[in-house]
This record gives sequence, structure tokens and C-alpha cells, in this order.
Amino acid sequence: MLDKLIGIENRFEELTQLLADPEIASDYTKASEYSQERSRLEKIVLLARDYRKTKQSVFDAEALLNDSELRSIAEEELETLHTRANKLENQILRLLLPTDPRDQKDVIVEIRAGAGGDEAGLFAADLYRMYARYAENRKWKIDILSANTSGVGGYKEVIVSIAGKGAYSRLKYESGVHRVQRVPDTETQGRIHTSTSTVAVMAEADDIEIKIPDGDIKMEVYRAGGAGGQSVQKNSTAVRLTHKPSGLVVQCQDERSQLQNRLRAMSVLRARLYEQELDKRRNEQDANRKAQVGTGDRSEKIRTYNYPQNRVTDHRINITSHNLEGVLNGSIDEFVDELTSREEAEKLSASGLNKTPAK
Repeated sequence: MLDKLIGIENRFEELTQLLADPEIASDYTKASEYSQERSRLEKIVLLARDYRKTKQSVFDAEALLNDSELRSIAEEELETLHTRANKLENQILRLLLPTDPRDQKDVIVEIRAGAGGDEAGLFAADLYRMYARYAENRKWKIDILSANTSGVGGYKEVIVSIAGKGAYSRLKYESGVHRVQRVPDTETQGRIHTSTSTVAVMAEADDIEIKIPDGDIKMEVYRAGGAGGQSVQKNSTAVRLTHKPSGLVVQCQDERSQLQNRLRAMSVLRARLYEQELDKRRNEQDANRKAQVGTGDRSEKIRTYNYPQNRVTDHRINITSHNLEGVLNGSIDEFVDELTSREEAEKLSASGLNKTPAK
């Protein structure tokens, strides 16, 4: 760890000198690039300096342990200093870990009913409301891009965009099969039914990241209509896009104009292609989006929502909450925080960074 910190501090000082050079300052592109890099390094450099200062204070306090008059004061001070040093060290280690470039991006979330018929559709609607409330609590913006409703108030499929700082970093762990166990309203004998819905979370990609030539897109327009033929548009405003090279199909009909629906559909298509491109780079055989959600079979699950027992269990981290209502109202941070911590621990183990006393 110390070797990395020395390299970072040297680079920070080098950037400081470069930005003070009049020739560099007159070059807007270079000055902006160096300034951004320096800004990224500044937090870790300040922490590193504080860490070294704290470790020096530990060394000084330990030297007083042999003094009978000052021993008790030194021991008390050492307890405080060790706590501070450990906190600083953990902060530094987290900043040294490789980051996912998608973490600060907005996301597109696809929720689909899996096994379980109408109950699966109702559960998909519950999951949509859970994420909508989570977004609202964090002051993120959520918009429905496309929705295919079922006749009982559920969703066969709903696709939403969620925009806000760190949206992908918090929601990426939601990808997978979610399972619900409850007694349906139509169940006369009180039997518990198990149903599933699948969730896929994709980082939004912009035009710079994913270029889609016009010739690769086949666009079809049709009249939008609600369930049972309700609210049928007189004009053809709904849009279906087919990406010819990959065969991906996206359709949107919830906006009032054809242009708005096309823009929404392109956003979803771009996000899906972005995920596929990332998968290709990692040499994965299957598309990441499919790997995220599984098949929707009842036996696959990342989390179970059990109504009779008022519990929600995340099977990846073996954590159970007995606040089902709160979770469905968007209180999922307990799971997200632990999943984030586990991922950081795995990255730390794989990185080879070790806690080494400063000198």
C-alpha cells in the first residue's frame, strides 16, 4: 500500500507543478485533463498525509510507555490514535481499489414477470414501486420507458430509467431473480404460492460510447393502445426498433409523440448494446443481461420476500430483514451496503493490497 501511496503523491506533486507552468495553463485541453487528474488524486493524498502524521504520533506516544509518570496518558492517547489510524487506513484502501467506470452512471432497469402467472405480474409491480420509492428517497428521477400491463394490475414487463448520482453503484446488485411467497387474493384455501420476477440493471450509455449507424436500425411505427384497447391513439406514435446486427428489439409507446418514443427506445437499445460490448471484452459467452436475470424459474433466486413470515432474505449474503413492508417501500440499503462491503473486501483480497505500517 505504501509503495502505491508514494507513487500517487509523486504524481500529485508533478501535476501541481505542471499546472503552474504558463505554457500548460494556456493549453485548455491539457490544463483541464491535468486538473481533473489532480482533483481525483487530492483526496487520497490528503488522507495519506494525515495517516503518516497519525502513525508518527503513535510512534511518539509509544516512546512514552516506559515513563511511569506519563504511561497512563500515553496509553489513553494510543487507543485514540490506533482507532484513527485504522479508520484512515480503511478509507485509503477503499480509494486504492479499482472502480467500475459505470458506477456514477444513470441506469435502465428492466423488470419482468417470471414464473407464477398473474401473481408474478403483481410482484413485478411491487418491485417497480420498491425501486420508485428508493429513487424518490434518494431524490433520483425515475421515468417509465415502456410498460406492458397485465389485466389484474400487474406488469408483464416494465422498463424504467433512473437518473441520479451513483444510481448504478447502488442498484447494480438488484439484478437477478426475485422470489415472492404469499397467499394470493384469489386463493380460497389459504395456500402459499411462490412466484418470481426478474430484474436487469444496465448502465445508460451515451452516443460517444455506443455508435449505432442509422443503417443498422429498422424502425416500425404503430398505434399505441392501453390494456383492452383503452386509450388508443389515432396516430401512429408507438415505435419498435430492431437492431439488425444483433437482432435486439425494443419498443416504446408511453410518450405522446413518435419522436419521444424513438428517443426512449434508442436509450434502452444503447444500454443493452453497451452491456453486450462489455461482455464481449470480458470474453463471456452469454450476454451479461441474460446472466443477470437467469431464467425466472422458481428455484433461482437472489432474494426472497416472504409475506407470512414478514421477512426478506438476500441469499447472496445470508441477511434477513423482518421489515417486509419497509423493504417494499424502498428500504433496501441494508442489503446494498452489505453487498458493497463484500465486493470491496473481494476486490481488496484480489488486489494484493495489504495493511502495512507507515514509516
